[in-house]
Amino acid sequence: MTADASPPPPSADSALPAGSRVALAGASGLIGSALARSLERDGHTVLRLVRRAPRGPGEVRWDPEEQRIDAAGLVGCAAVVNLAGAGVASRRWTEGYKRRIRDSRVLGTATLAEAMAALEEPPRVFVNGSAMGFYGATGDRAVDESAPPGDGFLPSVCVEWEEATAPAQEAGIRTVLARTGLVVARGGGAWARLFPLFRAGLGGRMGNGRQYWSYISLHDEVAALRHALDTGSLSGPVNLTAPTPLTNAEITRAMGRVLHRPTLVPTPEALLRLALGDMAGDILTSQRVLPTRLLESGFRFAFPGIEDALRAALRRTD
Repeated sequence: MTADASPPPPSADSALPAGSRVALAGASGLIGSALARSLERDGHTVLRLVRRAPRGPGEVRWDPEEQRIDAAGLVGCAAVVNLAGAGVASRRWTEGYKRRIRDSRVLGTATLAEAMAALEEPPRVFVNGSAMGFYGATGDRAVDESAPPGDGFLPSVCVEWEEATAPAQEAGIRTVLARTGLVVARGGGAWARLFPLFRAGLGGRMGNGRQYWSYISLHDEVAALRHALDTGSLSGPVNLTAPTPLTNAEITRAMGRVLHRPTLVPTPEALLRLALGDMAGDILTSQRVLPTRLLESGFRFAFPGIEDALRAALRRTD
């Protein structure tokens, strides 16, 4: 599948039935744990993919880097969701860690896609994580799912990551490529670091502050993933970002208003690059990404504005 073309919509009967078994990779992460809770609250059975020996019937063993999985654990699953991958912001980007970022995504996705394709009765739907990093730097230009990939490390990873789903697509499994933006949450991701900084009155714009941040609340991220599972007409790339991306300076001011703290001290670009190395480019890059296909499919955001998303995170709505 090419990056700028969407496959023809599958039949509507591929929607996720009630009480389904759903295999979930990355269930211990910020988004995965919230998604698992949401699915279980609604009566679905979540089978968590783990790298250690399973502790019960609700776990399936796999090793994404070694491309091994207990495929028998996927039998009877109506859906598979893959959110696994080494954290992009977890540590400085050495060459070794950049390989880990890539391999944990590409090899893990290929392992799942090939295992599903080999099943006598494959799952109806495969929702595979991706990222808005696919588009690279867009500056002030707004992009949606019709845009081609950008240049650089993260776009190249995203292209390979999405291409690794090919065996599932070729087997007729409805496949959604969830290109997630910056998730606003207190328990993880970028905002887990930003909230304490701003509470202490040390928050400020990063670099020149003109770079666009395409964000999404954790609540809406989970709801969008559920929407992808349940909407039989949805497949291919789907941007999981709020409809109104804002600049870093605008988000900084919103943080100050919500937390009632000053936001006067900027963080210079040179200091960010010294502290974070290559990873600083991800923070300073402007990505103005729109969720066109999500909106066209009927999805409605609960927290489309940044202040609502921030307050939702502080209330721990998920």
